Amino acid sequence: MRTRVGALLGCLLLLAACGDDGSDPEASDPTSSASETPMDTPTSDAPPTKATKTTKSDPPAADGTTVVVEDSEFGPMLFDDTGQAIYLFDVETTAEPQCYDDCEEAWPPVFTEGEPVAGPGVDASLLGTTERSDGRLQVTYNDHPLYFYAHEGKHEVLCHDVFLNGGNWYVVEPGGDAAPPG
Repeated sequence: MRTRVGALLGCLLLLAACGDDGSDPEASDPTSSASETPMDTPTSDAPPTKATKTTKSDPPAADGTTVVVEDSEFGPMLFDDTGQAIYLFDVETTAEPQCYDDCEEAWPPVFTEGEPVAGPGVDASLLGTTERSDGRLQVTYNDHPLYFYAHEGKHEVLCHDVFLNGGNWYVVEPGGDAAPPG
C-alpha cells in the first residue's frame, strides 16, 4: 500500500513540476506507440550492455523507431515520427542508461525493435542503440539514451530544463547536444 501511495505522490509531483494541460493522459501517453513498451514492464538495476552506432552503410530495419527534427519554442529539436518530444538526462554521460524504476515510469525510454531510422533533419551517424537491463533496445543520439516524458501530448514540450529524478532533462538539438536552458 505504501508503494502505491508513494508512486501516486511521485506522479502528482511530476505533473506539477512539468505542467499539465488537463488533457486525458491516456490520449497523450507516449507509450501507446507500437515501438514503445507498457509502463509496467519489470526492470532491474543490472547494467546494460555496450551501445552501438548506426552507420550510413547500414540499411535501416523497417520496424526501427523513426526520429525527426521539428521546430519548437526551444528551436529545432528531436521528436519521434508521431510528434512526441524527445529528451536526454544530463546525469547520463555515456550511452549506459541510469533511468530505471520510478524514473522510467515518468520518463519512458525511446525503444526500438530494429535500427533507429533517421528522419528529416536527423544525422544518421549520431543514431544508435543501447541495451537496457531488461534486454530491450533504447535509441541513443550522440551517445545519449533518449526518453519521452510520460505526461506530454504530441507536439508538447513541457519539461525542458527541469530537475527531476536526480538530474536535469533537456530537449535534444539536431547536433546531438542538450538545448540551452530555457
